[in-house]
Amino acid sequence: MNIILFEDHHHASLRPLSWLRPAFELRCGRDRLIEKIRVHFGPDIVRVLVREELREVVEERTELAAPAADAHWCLINARTLVTGNVMFPSLGTAWMDQDTLLAATVAAEAAEALTPDVFLDAHRLRDWVEPLRHERAPEVLRLIEYPWDLVAANEKELERQCRQGSVCEGRVYDGAHLLNAGQIHIAPGAKIKPGVVLDAEDGPIHIDRDVLIQANAVITGPACIGRGSIVRSGASIRGGTTIGPVCKVGGEIEASVFQGYANKQHDGFLGHSFVCPWVNLGADTVTSDLKNTYGSIRVNLNGVGVETGRHFVGSFIGDHSKTGIGTILPTGCVIGVAANVFVQSRIPKFVPSFAWLTDEGLTNYRLDKALRIARIVMTRRDQHLSDAEAALIERTADLAREAEADGWQSAAKVV
Repeated sequence: MNIILFEDHHHASLRPLSWLRPAFELRCGRDRLIEKIRVHFGPDIVRVLVREELREVVEERTELAAPAADAHWCLINARTLVTGNVMFPSLGTAWMDQDTLLAATVAAEAAEALTPDVFLDAHRLRDWVEPLRHERAPEVLRLIEYPWDLVAANEKELERQCRQGSVCEGRVYDGAHLLNAGQIHIAPGAKIKPGVVLDAEDGPIHIDRDVLIQANAVITGPACIGRGSIVRSGASIRGGTTIGPVCKVGGEIEASVFQGYANKQHDGFLGHSFVCPWVNLGADTVTSDLKNTYGSIRVNLNGVGVETGRHFVGSFIGDHSKTGIGTILPTGCVIGVAANVFVQSRIPKFVPSFAWLTDEGLTNYRLDKALRIARIVMTRRDQHLSDAEAALIERTADLAREAEADGWQSAAKVV
């Protein structure tokens, strides 16, 4: 079977997380959505149909297989969270989540001529799906609709994926404490320093390769610390948390996801939040994830309010954004791409992309400066901002300015 991953128009509901990546690159549990598709459907992804602005970047970082001759083609929605093995839809069948296409299997001649525009346009996609036989999707498949869906699904996904416990291939120093060691996996190259507590009594813990857990940090499962990350001394990493690769984290973190390559090294609370790469949260940055009224939390996506129906929702922080020392983020806060928040007073619930927010007001962050800082920050982690990635950031600055127009107006009123 040849597999195609496609984006649909709902990618906009995953902003700011989806500005610089397709949905299948987003992280939940130990890995990204694309890895789950490869594990449970099969590795033979041969094409990806994404927005034009993402095309070159996705081609750079997505390994694709050669199509198998005389095989059917299965199209899978890029927002699909796969939590178990599943057979493909039968030929001519579409698996639907209410009115949204989740997956479909078609003959080669019907698939090879497809373009991203068919799937990104809701009306064209509806017309394309109509002739197929519609079936309800299996229970092990679900669509991620909003950023908070990834956070909400993270704890169960960690419990499902982190089952290779009772493994200790790294170095555990004398004075470290492993509670329920049969549920703890420590990969080669990892170091667990004296005074560390790995508490897996309420869920498994996965410590990946070359992780450093510094003295007196506490990690409560279910949790995953990604390859090459550092957990600072005295940190408290609570259940339902995924720290992606090459992060530096400290303070208190609960039920949150770090996509990777981000820093929260100092004291301060982060709860029920999603943090994109190249974010730096200044010392004593604090998120609120619960209203005083214990009511449902409303989040401004692209500057427009969306009711989450959830009581615990923190912050969603886009790539390359920064907060200053002592920043306090309100419940359900959204910070766009390459935004800078250095405010000691009230912060709006929506901070637009490429915004420079201080106590003096809200202004535009110069694009040339944003790119220069991005290159400096990435070089510090032995990464390189490719020409395609730079072009994507430039294009995103234009697209976000239009899409977040309402957010600029509402944010300016707050400050």
